[in-house]
Amino acid sequence: MLINADYEQKYHQVQGVELEEDEFDTYKDNTGKIQSVRRFTWRNSKGVSVQVITYGATITSIRLPDKNDTTDDIVMGFDDMKGYLNPLNPYFGATVGRVANRIGNAQINIDGEIYKVTANLGKHTLHGGKIGFDKVNWNHYVSGTKVILSYLSKDLEEGFPGDVITSVEYQLTDDNRFLVEFKSTSSKPTYVNLTNHSYFNLAGHDTGATEVYKHLISINADYTTDVDENSIPSGKLLPVSDTIFDLRIPKVLGNVINKIPNYLGYDHNFCVTKGSTQENTFVSRAYHPPSGRVMEIYSNQPGVQFYTSNHIPEDPKEFKGDQKDLQKLTGKGGAHYYKHGSFCFETQNYPDAINHKKFPPAVLYPGNKYHHTVEYRFFIKQA
Repeated sequence: MLINADYEQKYHQVQGVELEEDEFDTYKDNTGKIQSVRRFTWRNSKGVSVQVITYGATITSIRLPDKNDTTDDIVMGFDDMKGYLNPLNPYFGATVGRVANRIGNAQINIDGEIYKVTANLGKHTLHGGKIGFDKVNWNHYVSGTKVILSYLSKDLEEGFPGDVITSVEYQLTDDNRFLVEFKSTSSKPTYVNLTNHSYFNLAGHDTGATEVYKHLISINADYTTDVDENSIPSGKLLPVSDTIFDLRIPKVLGNVINKIPNYLGYDHNFCVTKGSTQENTFVSRAYHPPSGRVMEIYSNQPGVQFYTSNHIPEDPKEFKGDQKDLQKLTGKGGAHYYKHGSFCFETQNYPDAINHKKFPPAVLYPGNKYHHTVEYRFFIKQA
């Protein structure tokens, strides 16, 4: 029997890491064309595996052993394209762009020229608009055990100026590091701010808020960006000292998450305290004592959005309204995902940076390159 070369499994192996490529699923795009979604699975000699799909350049699975050699999947996701196409999907694992986070009043100012971009959060813009980078099927290329995904965002897509070519490179190493590198170039001055939107629970993706609350969380930040009730920055930076946002010393998440005034939990940009070089800086650390799993994140970006899944539907046991109004978000293996059942560390520029002169530069000019690196380090703490 002949096998179509586009769909057969392909294997690559380099220095203790194996990469497998196959088909994840198919879906019908907005032109009616059937698209094949490719899946890439890395496995290293330490028992760690990671999966990424071409749709949304999305991380769908990260499996890690714990201190008792029990392996669990620690990121939220879905088993098929039906889940990723579900309007309730809160960007699970996706590459978010052209601009991650909020843009106030769906308007950007580039060198005095005003552009209106797509509003999809009331009058504001969130995560690139209605059809952001998370909702397209990326091209793919494999080099050894590196996977490079690419996408061309055309001029005025979602209102943003310039043809922007973006690539995301993924690689798992044999010492339990998962490396992500974003690059973009543009034909016109434009606004680019990318991130990966993985939702983590080091106890396992299906263990819920009870286990999330046991995590010790630390973030290397002396300031946060001040925001209004719609999470739109005012342009001010607020010191974290003597506040619930001081996570420079590890805090048990369950002891602090419900103390944030007027908020459902954390959904804030922390201003990373950078080192003296342009190399990756330590950003954040999550430790789940019962499993011993630890995740550290390093990046070259000035900020990180810490988000505790506040807007995922509530657990029926906690929901105070009419149960018929309760929406359910069903993930991998039939698991139900609920509010506070996971958390995100989204490395990025400060939100709405294009509209605040005191924030880090946000304009990508022709001839320059947007370059964003992030490194996830995983290890086990026995004690």
